[in-house]
Amino acid sequence: MDILLLSVGFLFVILGILGSFLPLLPGPSLSFIGLLLLYCTDAIPVNYWILSISLGLTLLLTILDYVIPAKGTKKFGGSTYGIWGTNIGLVIGLLTPIPFGFIIGPFLGAFIGEMLYDNKDHQRALKAATGSFIGFLASSFLKFIVCSVHLGVFVWIVWQHKANLL
Repeated sequence: MDILLLSVGFLFVILGILGSFLPLLPGPSLSFIGLLLLYCTDAIPVNYWILSISLGLTLLLTILDYVIPAKGTKKFGGSTYGIWGTNIGLVIGLLTPIPFGFIIGPFLGAFIGEMLYDNKDHQRALKAATGSFIGFLASSFLKFIVCSVHLGVFVWIVWQHKANLL
C-alpha cells in the first residue's frame, strides 16, 4: 500500500508542475495533495510543519493566481473594465477549445474591456492587455516555483526514508 501511495503522490506532484502552466490543472493544489499522500504512508512519519507551510503556500498562491493578472492590468493603466475583461477572458479562454486560449483570453478580455471603457484609445487598451499578459506570466512562474519546491521536498523526504519504504 505504501508503494501505491508513494507512486500516486509522485504522479500528483508531477501533474502539479504541469498544472503551473496549464490552467485547467490546479498545479499547487495537486502538488500539495501529492505531499499529503506521501505522509499517508506508514513508512513516513507525519511532519506537520512541512504540511502546514506547504498548505499555506498553496492557499496563498491559489488566491494570488486570480489577483496577479488583474493587478497587472491595473498597473499598466487599465480600468475596472479591463480588470473585469481579464477575468472574464480567462474563464472564456479556459473553456474555449483553441490552443493557448488561457493566454489569449485574458489578453483579449482586457483589450475588449478597455475598448468598451474608452473606445478611442487603442494604445491604452493595448497597454492594459499587455499588463494582463505579464501578470499571467508572473503568476505561472510563481506556481512553477512552488510546485518545483513541492517536488524537491517530496524527493528529499523519500530519499531520507527510503529504507523504510522498501
